Amino acid sequence: VQLQASGGGVVQSGGSLRLSCASSGSTYSIYAMGWFRQAPGKEREFVAADNWKTGNTYYTDAVKGRFTISRDNAKNTGYLQLNGLKPEDTAVYYCAADRTALTSYWRDYDYWGQGTLVTVSS
Repeated sequence: VQLQASGGGVVQSGGSLRLSCASSGSTYSIYAMGWFRQAPGKEREFVAADNWKTGNTYYTDAVKGRFTISRDNAKNTGYLQLNGLKPEDTAVYYCAADRTALTSYWRDYDYWGQGTLVTVSS
């Protein structure tokens, strides 16, 4: 499975962005897609995950009510809608795919996209 993340950019506080993660290859093997982020000098942290088999979603508390994870099965593409962005959301955002479970632990994921930078100015 190959993942290609896109959609990052520079926005002002309160703005919105939509990140995309296009998947190719053995996409039938994807059980869940997750989004993670890593700010400079910080560890990679879980943002949200979407079970492609059941539709269940899961968010970290810091983004609940502001971010929405979704997918387009026909396009094998996952999305992360970012609304109400704050400066503390600034980070490189990564999409990842897991073959067996929906998890918030980044080491469990099997495939990773290259990351897309989101910068939120105050």
